[in-house]
Amino acid sequence: MCGIAGCVVSTPVPWLARTVDAMSKSIVHRGPDDRGVLLWDGQGKVLTGRTQPVDGAASVGLAHRRLSIIDLSEAGWQPMSSADGRYHLIYNGEIYNYLELRAKLQKRGHRFRGGSDTEVLLAACTEWRSDVFRRLVGMFAFALLDTFERRLLLARDFMGIKPLYYATWPGGLAFASEIKALLKVPAVSSKANTQSVYDYLHHGLIDNGTQTMFSDVRQFPAAHFAGIDLVRPDRSWTPERYWSLQEARSITPHRSLDSAAEEIRDIFLESVRLHMRSDVPVGSALSGGIDSSSIIASVRAVGGPAVDLRAVGFVADDPRINEERWIDLAASTAGASVHKVTIAPEELKHDLNDLIRAQDEPFGSASIYAQYRVFRMASEQRLKVMLDGQGADEIFAGYKSLLPYRWAGHVRAGALWRAARLLRGVAPHDRISGLNLVLRGLAALAPGWLLPSLMRIAGRQAVPPWIDGAWLRRRGIDPRLNPARAGHRRDLRGVVRTALLTRSLPQLLRYEDRNSMAHSVESRVPFLTPRMVEFVDRLPESFLIDDDGVTKSVFRSAMRGIVPDAILARRDKIGFEPPQRKWLNALEPWVHETLSAGAVDRVPCLRSNEMLRLWETTGSRMPRFDWTVWRWLNIIVWADLFDVEFE
Repeated sequence: MCGIAGCVVSTPVPWLARTVDAMSKSIVHRGPDDRGVLLWDGQGKVLTGRTQPVDGAASVGLAHRRLSIIDLSEAGWQPMSSADGRYHLIYNGEIYNYLELRAKLQKRGHRFRGGSDTEVLLAACTEWRSDVFRRLVGMFAFALLDTFERRLLLARDFMGIKPLYYATWPGGLAFASEIKALLKVPAVSSKANTQSVYDYLHHGLIDNGTQTMFSDVRQFPAAHFAGIDLVRPDRSWTPERYWSLQEARSITPHRSLDSAAEEIRDIFLESVRLHMRSDVPVGSALSGGIDSSSIIASVRAVGGPAVDLRAVGFVADDPRINEERWIDLAASTAGASVHKVTIAPEELKHDLNDLIRAQDEPFGSASIYAQYRVFRMASEQRLKVMLDGQGADEIFAGYKSLLPYRWAGHVRAGALWRAARLLRGVAPHDRISGLNLVLRGLAALAPGWLLPSLMRIAGRQAVPPWIDGAWLRRRGIDPRLNPARAGHRRDLRGVVRTALLTRSLPQLLRYEDRNSMAHSVESRVPFLTPRMVEFVDRLPESFLIDDDGVTKSVFRSAMRGIVPDAILARRDKIGFEPPQRKWLNALEPWVHETLSAGAVDRVPCLRSNEMLRLWETTGSRMPRFDWTVWRWLNIIVWADLFDVEFE
């Protein structure tokens, strides 16, 4: 796990070395153990080292920040070059099946001088070229320079676990693990993407495809690669997809829940085994829910009694969302020691600027601060690698918000008795009321053209009074359009896929990557392998949410005998959820000050007087206040910290 950055220009320039150095320094937190740089003028010898000269012109500059995880020796240093000097690699991530790939490559004549997965990836790329991706099990974002063909290969992993951003300008291209590094490039401005700002403020939409909150910066798409001509780095390429979930649908599904659960158990245990590969201590984030408890229990099942099993969990001071007893149960059953994080409201105020700097872009609620503190505790306990349950809710339909789509599916199929059974099963356990479930289910059944009318009936305004609609329209933004609803699927399978590939998971992975790397911790997510995603995608919907409304049905069955039954029987869902209302109440003076200070003027689409009126009138009673107020605060602080320009 590391940080990468690079800059390519069609004609050598003297400022490139200094720019790449600044990019590297901005992401030192991603790799404090070592650094490396490569400079090339496109003609002579490729120069590599830990520092770069500030004089002389170059057309290619690559920088790497190393967090040493596998092979801590000098043999794992990057940029890594092939023996013949043709290829040069900078890489962020882990290839978990590197030992198996290494054995195959050795049979094909490759020789290795060290034991790192980086060296294996370099050899695999040279051996299999664009066919390499289907052989990889891992998370990655990398750049491979080919000096013979004068091309640069960029690639990002299947699920987008590891980040990769880029910017282009006439004659140039820059890329990096984080946006803040790209803002060090003279040609890249901090101008806001007005559409993204509006989508975030009104709809809470984050990580929308390749767009970011900065108009000059784009996100390289997951499961894609691109070959870039160094002569025309700004316009010679388009990302190509190398993996698609749709291609897996032709495989025949399992016929029984038990047989599917058995295979899922095998897939998951194997994934956990691979994700434990490390030359430094590995810990686990533990919330006490099914996902994190399954990880820690599986680590014990796979690793045996010799594994030093350590976990970090967040404990809220609100009894309604306090999961300490579940954390203790999961830890004691697995024989793990636990470090617990507690947070006072004042700590959020103190750390908010650092949190937003780490994220590069605004976030939707304060819940990610709890995660931020969990990774800080992991770093303090010298845990350099952490396993986390991210992705399980998207794969196995774990969200309560998905229940209406399951109900609607029964109604659509004419299975009214199953719809009634689901309502009866949900009512005693889940916080979503039967009436709310039915109303949302009816919305899922309604034709798309009727949704705007239904939203108006429900009191959803096209433009809230605290947004200046005229300012948006003058800039070509139609405030009536909700991109989250564009092409929105209203069946369970479609909604699960949307959450997994384009909506929920991408933003959660960004939060996790930045929160962990801000503290120089590598976060690994064993649920998110193509094998697991493809297998579950072709299972019947009833295996995800059963007829009684039990979510993650097949995964609960898969973990029987490994995870305590009491945890598998849980119907509530909390996770790293802090008492956000309580925090805002305690910080009310600061909230009022932020909404009324001059910094709010940096975001011209906001109407500060309307925000203040709404806050002073309703305060913590504001409808959906957790989301709305946090979006206000985030956008204001973000615009100030990053000196964001608005047109």
